[in-house]
Amino acid sequence: MRTPDTTRALWQIHFCVLLWGFTAILGKLISLPALPLVWWRMLIVVAALALVPRVWRSLRAMPARTRWAYAGIGALVALHWLTFYGAIKLANASVAATCIAFATPMTALVEPLLTRQRFRPGDLLLGLASLPGIWLVVGGVPAGMHAGIVAGVASALFVALFGTLNKRMVDAGDPLTVTALELGAGTLTLTLLAPLMPMLVPAFAGPLLVLPSAQDALWLGLLSLACTLLPFALCLVALRHLSAFTAQLSVNLEPVYAIVLAALLFGEQQELSPRFYAGVAIILGVVFVQGLLAARRAPTEHTEHAELLGVSEAKQVAE
Repeated sequence: MRTPDTTRALWQIHFCVLLWGFTAILGKLISLPALPLVWWRMLIVVAALALVPRVWRSLRAMPARTRWAYAGIGALVALHWLTFYGAIKLANASVAATCIAFATPMTALVEPLLTRQRFRPGDLLLGLASLPGIWLVVGGVPAGMHAGIVAGVASALFVALFGTLNKRMVDAGDPLTVTALELGAGTLTLTLLAPLMPMLVPAFAGPLLVLPSAQDALWLGLLSLACTLLPFALCLVALRHLSAFTAQLSVNLEPVYAIVLAALLFGEQQELSPRFYAGVAIILGVVFVQGLLAARRAPTEHTEHAELLGVSEAKQVAE
């Protein structure tokens, strides 16, 4: 029977997923290139978390080896966000959100390699089932957006990598501290990459130390605080009352919210063909089935991967 706490938690988690859906929208509204956009977002979040005394206490108590491990994961987080917002700039918000949905079948393939577990035949079949959707998505966008698809798929791969590594260290640190450490390391990673970016990926490059315009600063503040820290805090509360099954189904709606918002606010459906949306339907179908299978492996378990929420909008929150 659904309790008042469960009902409230469901509303909270869906509100969080809606806010995560807005990250793609804000990424399109912000005029900065991908590199400075992500750098400022990470810097603002880290600065906010640095004001929390609990973060510093937990950081001092964390073994040095664990800190280095989380810092390495933070570098992957930075590359995930860089390629995600790069995909938005090279294509549009709908394409980027759809590509991120690839993270679920990718994780099913990457996780056994990193954790030395056996491949689950069902997961492998679902990964193969997403290939027709990928084919339709690629054929359903203008040729000029194909570079955005490549960036989006790379972003999904980084989600699979850092999500798997984070889950291996799920009990190694306080969620707020883990988020601060990973995003701090991510900020440093982007700072070191900035001089090389014009040669590596010119489309992502841009100066870091130039202050954003007033409008961009407003959008960056909303992206960092309203769409990162606020849903993070809400989810920490909501996940106490939701099973992994329910949480996984809820967070899988994020690409849906992002695509609907992009259509309503930017009219992106005019840039994309019905073939694209047919591919989206196949990919999201695979994602939902994958979520059902993963959650049913532990149907009564409450998710314990809350620290993932701070570094990736809603990906792989439950296993």
